[in-house]
Amino acid sequence: MPTNAFLGVFAKSPIKPVEEHIKIVHEASKSLVPFFNHVFKGEWTEAEALRVQIRNLEREADVLKREVRLQLPRGLFMPVERTDLLELITHQDKIANKAKDIAGRVVGREMEIPESIQVYFLTYLQRCVDATKQASKAINELDELLETGFRGREVTLVEKMLVELDAIEQDTDDMQIIIRRELRAVESELNPIDVMFLYKIIEWVGELADIAERVGSRLEVMLAR
Repeated sequence: MPTNAFLGVFAKSPIKPVEEHIKIVHEASKSLVPFFNHVFKGEWTEAEALRVQIRNLEREADVLKREVRLQLPRGLFMPVERTDLLELITHQDKIANKAKDIAGRVVGREMEIPESIQVYFLTYLQRCVDATKQASKAINELDELLETGFRGREVTLVEKMLVELDAIEQDTDDMQIIIRRELRAVESELNPIDVMFLYKIIEWVGELADIAERVGSRLEVMLAR
């Protein structure tokens, strides 16, 4: 985002860039769903195109994160600390970083996902993306929270969103246990090195939800101040 455009956003709201940032990182994680659909079919040209798209979103998020760090005014007269916003956007940024790492590793090794676990994997991935979506929904209530002085019904609404985010993250933990069990059942038929990397990808996909939950925890801290 060009600096003049960025400052224009700040002129409207000092926290608007944080909301814009979470939308970008969620888009990066969401792009993993079509990415893996191509991986399942061995469509590496299409998968590579989506890897590039995810990388570009990660870079866009990085630029916005740096601009927030450099341009966020000091001494803001609002019920939220500048350091809280900076920590929040740092956590958010890790979602895009993780999505980029997942896509890069899978394309780099042209990893094959065993057909027997593909349905489990896609359901698990989608639930992890649900977590980043829920985090995005909660963060995009910041403007409304600011308008109400972090009080009243808006706080209750966001707290409910964060409870749902915690529930989604718990779902992904349970689903990861199942998919690891399914992989273990067929791992003897696969290349041991590929199996090792596949376990790592399963772990990284789960970290999307873990990081989203940490974003929610940072927002929860802001609500409690």
